[in-house]
Amino acid sequence: MATTKSKLITSLMAVGLMLAATGSAAADPIRIGIANFGEHPPLNAAIAGFKKALAENGFVEGKDVVYTESHTNFDASLVPQMIAKLQAEQPKLVYTVTTPVSQIAKKALAGSGIPVVFTAVTDPVAAKLVPSSESGDDGITGATDSQDMAAVLAFTKKLLPNAKRLGLPYNPGEANDVALLETVRKIAPEQGFEVVEVGVDNLNDIQQRITSLAGKVDVIYGPTSNMIQPAIAAVASAARQSGIPVVNAVDTAVLEGFVPASFAVNYEQVGENAGKIAAEVLKGKDPKSIAPVRPAVEDHQALISKKAMAAFGIEIPASLADCKCIVE
Repeated sequence: MATTKSKLITSLMAVGLMLAATGSAAADPIRIGIANFGEHPPLNAAIAGFKKALAENGFVEGKDVVYTESHTNFDASLVPQMIAKLQAEQPKLVYTVTTPVSQIAKKALAGSGIPVVFTAVTDPVAAKLVPSSESGDDGITGATDSQDMAAVLAFTKKLLPNAKRLGLPYNPGEANDVALLETVRKIAPEQGFEVVEVGVDNLNDIQQRITSLAGKVDVIYGPTSNMIQPAIAAVASAARQSGIPVVNAVDTAVLEGFVPASFAVNYEQVGENAGKIAAEVLKGKDPKSIAPVRPAVEDHQALISKKAMAAFGIEIPASLADCKCIVE
């Protein structure tokens, strides 16, 4: 009788331990790795938007999901090491920010069973992240920051009606930049612009390359380039000395008052687009079946700095006086 009772107690204890273990496992949050190229306001906004969208889709930080964030301060040589460290934690998903990081992550994580969702990628097809704009690839898909360049150039023409020659600095070694250059070449004539390109593959050469555009262009467009944007203050300084206004792809420099204007994608929204995709993947959907998401026209916004316009010696056209896009 005592033996039977002991066995019963032992069995109940075992069941209790199993239930406790199961409950603990169920309560453990999943892990997501975030691989960023470097600290920069638009990229940080894309990460914030990603987390926001996941939380809205049932993956609350600290409760349902925990994040391991890392960046390489824009040093591409350190990206493989960053990806390897994130992979060692066996995350359920890796979120990659920018084209170089996404390209390296795709190769490094191929066959690992860890899906990748990318963001801040201008042309994922040209970057060979996905086979087409209609589908993802094995284990990878995401959200692009591809701007509506026709709308960008239309705004630029409205801001500077007499401008005819558009200067475009770009990094020949970055797929994003090359893809953007090809797009601008195609559509610029429709907006009344001739494109004058200048390659920049070293941060130390920025001032010299921008200064070389003096007398050759009427406006410079600052693209969403991992070479140009971290150095946009130097671009604007060299452009101002050369008397060339700048329209930027990111609004931070306009808010800070050293770039006259921007026509920019909302990077928090780009991150939200990626977060919605990540939620689908975490719930079991195959990344290959999810087409990359592009920003809608309404995800863009214009911004003009009175201070910077004055510093560049430009008056705000009457046609934009009531645009509700002017900051001091």
